Amino acid sequence: MMLSFPAFAGLEPQKPDALLALIAEYRADPRVDKIDVGVGVYRSETGDTPVMRAVKDAEAALLAGQISKSYLGAEGDQRFAQLLWYLVSGNETLGAHRFGLQTPGGTGALRVGAELMARARPDARVWIGEPTWPNHAPIFRGAGLEVRTHPYFDQSTGSVDFDAMMLALSETEAGDVLLLHGCCHNPTGTRFSQEQWKTLAAVCNRRGLIPFIDLAYQGLGDGMEEDAQGARHMLAAVPDALLAYSCDKNFAVYRDRVGALFVQTGTESSLELARTNALTIARSLWSMPPDHGAAVVRMILDNATLRADWASELTDMRRRLQKVRQGLALAHPLLAPIATQRGLFSRLSIDADAVAAVRRTHGIYMPADGRINIAGLNQANLSRFVDGVLPHLLAHPHRHAAAIDHRHAGQSGCHA
Repeated sequence: MMLSFPAFAGLEPQKPDALLALIAEYRADPRVDKIDVGVGVYRSETGDTPVMRAVKDAEAALLAGQISKSYLGAEGDQRFAQLLWYLVSGNETLGAHRFGLQTPGGTGALRVGAELMARARPDARVWIGEPTWPNHAPIFRGAGLEVRTHPYFDQSTGSVDFDAMMLALSETEAGDVLLLHGCCHNPTGTRFSQEQWKTLAAVCNRRGLIPFIDLAYQGLGDGMEEDAQGARHMLAAVPDALLAYSCDKNFAVYRDRVGALFVQTGTESSLELARTNALTIARSLWSMPPDHGAAVVRMILDNATLRADWASELTDMRRRLQKVRQGLALAHPLLAPIATQRGLFSRLSIDADAVAAVRRTHGIYMPADGRINIAGLNQANLSRFVDGVLPHLLAHPHRHAAAIDHRHAGQSGCHA
């Protein structure tokens, strides 16, 4: 007689992923003029997410020249890691105080870093700004770390609420982790000034915090060099730090899952401890990292012609995003802060009921929190998008009073 045991009866019900549900609803909508500003991928003016020219050329060369599909080893492609580190640091080599580990996307890098910190400091708290990418907190909680939130975004001005953030960080303790977006904040599009980065570095040193930088959009904000300046200052100022890098956006290799974790320590002995533990963690999660996407990125960065073409196309992508931002900002003063933000995302101050209403009435698809993907807009649909969302923004003008004042001040030549 077979004994039946309900193996999965102890599991707790989970909420379905809201973004995946939104994607499915969008695809099922028969309206030809529907607008998708939900999914976080770059789109061209025609609404496509193209494979970059340099990626196509590198893939062709890889297909012709690759002679083995053998494992790379747990560390992955180390030339790939070094070339990425050049993008982050400018010209520094990975050496006695830093190492790089190839990972499946930026998410893989965040998870290995989280597990590494959980081993090193199991009582550490991870401080994350609110709002943030929805997967940040689950990654760190999944590693067994306590997550604490601090204020970050001022909806009324569309900018960083730095004073509130600094006040909250006065409650941090030595050994806590501070998660920071390197550029192009998801979901708000905001950014720290260089002075604010310097202040953050000073706070980390004074309070003994370990910065963990998530650099997922380098090149889509103000430029490759400009978008790395904050991370460079932080890494130069503190002894210990982690940085998760994603190539998914700036190389548009989303489904290939290309990323790396970089760890910096104050001593060589600490580096070896961190390196061997990170490799053990990676071995237990995916054993060996996938090669294709990382090999393509390596080939692009190692070839002057491919690299120049990639940089040119990335510049075109960045300029298109800025053009859309300028168009939104000029449409109405309530949308003015969008022009000062960077990257794929901005966040509108509309509630879930309003989001549902614009989806139902105008076929505009966005998450319930009002985050919009700027790349989902173009010259053909921008005015329809504004017409759809603006009545809901005007219904709560007090939320945007400071933004309106800022727009008027800018028109009069006053600089607050």
